[in-house]
Amino acid sequence: MEGTTGRLELGAVIVGVDGSKPARRAALWAAAEAARRDSPLHIVHAADTDSRVLYLSVEGIERVRNAGHELLQATAAAIRDQYPGVRITTELSRSSAVPSLHRTAGLRGTVVVGNRGLGGFESLMLGSVGLKVAAGATTPVIVVRGTESEKGGETGVVLAAVRDEHDAECARYAAREAELRQASLRLLHVWNVLESAGLAVTMLDNVEGMAGEQVHQLTAVADRIREEFPALTVQADAEGSLTVAGVLVEASHHADLLVMGGRRSPGYIGRTLGRTTHSLLHHAHCPVQLIPRHGPGHGSES
Repeated sequence: MEGTTGRLELGAVIVGVDGSKPARRAALWAAAEAARRDSPLHIVHAADTDSRVLYLSVEGIERVRNAGHELLQATAAAIRDQYPGVRITTELSRSSAVPSLHRTAGLRGTVVVGNRGLGGFESLMLGSVGLKVAAGATTPVIVVRGTESEKGGETGVVLAAVRDEHDAECARYAAREAELRQASLRLLHVWNVLESAGLAVTMLDNVEGMAGEQVHQLTAVADRIREEFPALTVQADAEGSLTVAGVLVEASHHADLLVMGGRRSPGYIGRTLGRTTHSLLHHAHCPVQLIPRHGPGHGSES
């Protein structure tokens, strides 16, 4: 594996706020992440005044801007109370939320969003802004889900979903996150039995052999992580199931952060997330960090 722990810089943390409770919780989570990284925190509120100018008066636009500035100031003040050492900057963007967050992230920033925003149906587990930010991102995105109360407090575990050797970079990010938290790392490879064996019943006799191949791929990634992060406790598990998402959702009960590759669904035009990724963003019991995949395998399902 190329690179060293010191070279894997996680970059600045960018969080979007809109006045909702999930966004406020995401902002506080982002502040804790920035403190762990010793990185700056950039708080963004997308006022979207460029489009509103078509139907709002000058006075209306000014009210929107003033409300946005007040929200940014209040959020920054709340963060300084809990994380006085974090370096904070704020931005009132004239654009809508998704392009504003992608632009601010630049080439290396990590975008943090809440699991729901203002508007829409309260029962939705992830707002449209969060989905669009995650689907179109070229840098890491973290969707803040779950609460410590669901798990009875922090677990001291960072979970990484590993499909194959192309997830080595994803595992590196997870290892760095675990290192910053002084936590252990669990690499979990879940393989779909029916997808691997096909639907022919006779092929199911070779499940044990297929499981060995799955473990081999996971072990290769785990060995590279242990070599680069020798002080880190690394656990590697492989599990066959009829539903990959179900196993990962259950495993997220016992993790403080789930890191996975941000793959796209094949065969679709435009930016869209894979089925498993989509399920985790809606149902995980801890924050989910998506690492964009580049190079071979980036279009495979996850």
